[in-house]
Amino acid sequence: MNSIKNKVALITGGTKGIGYGIAECLMSQGVHVAITSRSASSAQEAANQLNSNSKVGAKALGLQADVKNYESQQHAVKIVLENFNQLDIVIANAGLGHFASIEDLTVEQWQDTIDTNLSGVFYTIKSSIDALKKSKGYFITMSSLAGTNFFAKGSAYNASKFGVTGFTQAVMLDLRKYDIKVSTIMPGSVATHFNGHTPDDTDGWKIQKEDIGELVVDLIKMNPRTLPSKIEVRPTMPPSN
Repeated sequence: MNSIKNKVALITGGTKGIGYGIAECLMSQGVHVAITSRSASSAQEAANQLNSNSKVGAKALGLQADVKNYESQQHAVKIVLENFNQLDIVIANAGLGHFASIEDLTVEQWQDTIDTNLSGVFYTIKSSIDALKKSKGYFITMSSLAGTNFFAKGSAYNASKFGVTGFTQAVMLDLRKYDIKVSTIMPGSVATHFNGHTPDDTDGWKIQKEDIGELVVDLIKMNPRTLPSKIEVRPTMPPSN
C-alpha cells in the first residue's frame, strides 16, 4: 500500500459521526485534515479534540462552512490551501435526513435534503477540482444503501442518495483523465447521531464510524491502477426481525 503521510484532506460534516471517524483514521496515518461544520464553535471544538489525540504530528483545522452554499465551499477550499498549500483528498460526507410520507413531507424538508445531500456534493467537488488536478487526488462521496434501495417515507432521502450514487459515478468518468480517483461509499446502519439518534450499547451490531474511516484509508492507500468506484457496506449480522 502507498504511504499517505503528510497528505491533506478536507472532510465536510467532520465534527461527529462518520466524518469524525474518517478524520481520526486519516490522522492516525499522518494525514492533515480540515473538517467543516455550519457551526464555527463545533468545528473548532472537534479540531481541538483531534489535535489533542494526534500521535504522529498530523494537524486538524476546524472550518465554518455550509455545503448548501457554493461560495462557502469555495472559501473552505481556499483556507485549506492557505494553511497546507495542497489538497489531496476530499470527502463529501455532510448529510441529513427528513423522513415522512409524501403526503406529509414539506417543501422545506425536500429542499433541505436535496440542497444538503446532493447539491452540497456538487458544490464540494466543483470547489476542489483545480486543487485535486494538481495533486492527482481522491474524491470520495458518502452515499448510502438508500442510494439503491427505496423505502416508504424515504422519498426525499432516497432521491438525494440515488442522486449522489449516480452523480459520483459520472464524475469518476469525467475526472479519471486527470488521474483523480473518485469513489462512493454506501453504508447501511451506522452507529452515529444521524436523524436524532444517540449511539448506545444497543448499537454494537451496527457499522462503527471507525470502520468507515478504515475503509477510506484502505481506498486511498490502494495501488493507483485499481479503483473500487462504488462500495456497499453492511452490518455483518443485523438483528432478526
